[in-house]
Amino acid sequence: MWGGRPCLQRVSRPAGPAGRLLNRPFLSYHEVVPDTLRVLTIGHSNHSMEKFLELLALHSVQVVADVRSSPYSKYTTQFDREALVEALRTAGFQYVYLGSELGGRPRGDAYYDAAGHVLYDKVVDSHGFQKGLARLEEGLRQYVVAALCAEEDPAGCHRRLLVGRVLGERGIAVDHIRGDGRLQSEAELAAAEPHSNQLSLFEEIEAPWKSVPSVSPKKRQSSSSRF
Repeated sequence: MWGGRPCLQRVSRPAGPAGRLLNRPFLSYHEVVPDTLRVLTIGHSNHSMEKFLELLALHSVQVVADVRSSPYSKYTTQFDREALVEALRTAGFQYVYLGSELGGRPRGDAYYDAAGHVLYDKVVDSHGFQKGLARLEEGLRQYVVAALCAEEDPAGCHRRLLVGRVLGERGIAVDHIRGDGRLQSEAELAAAEPHSNQLSLFEEIEAPWKSVPSVSPKKRQSSSSRF
């Protein structure tokens, strides 16, 4: 049980192409989860469902935690919530929706600046976020969990900048499943950013912690948004 709700068995093998990937069985929970807690992240991008399931199987994911505020896509409807849940369960994966608590477009003007950027420090202090984070951490202690959003590249996505950052500060390892199948650690991703090796005259002044794009709910949003 995860958060009082039924969840999958710890050792499972998806049906179909995902289960046949690399012609190997799924590993057990204890074989794939290190002593340090770890969360994986993944973006569905414009992948086919078959490709998406293969990526999950490649990294022994057991539970997909959907952190999209709106779990629907204008251009990739195979990842609309209902269709995704059906595909995941048919393939032997479990699905948990946490977008209401951990999504990148929270409800309430107090969470946005004048330009429409989400103020992450305010989000983190909210009861809903803390509740969702506690549930996610509970799942990480039992299963191999991938936090799902839309963007293939996690660099500017809230699954990394908000959820991943908070988990990292709590000592939880964050690794990103990329579209080509490789697993990129948060340290590798951070090191690859253009500003990573640049010193600033004002480096002691921390930049505001907020979303990269303006995502104000008062503006017309694309349903295929990275959030």
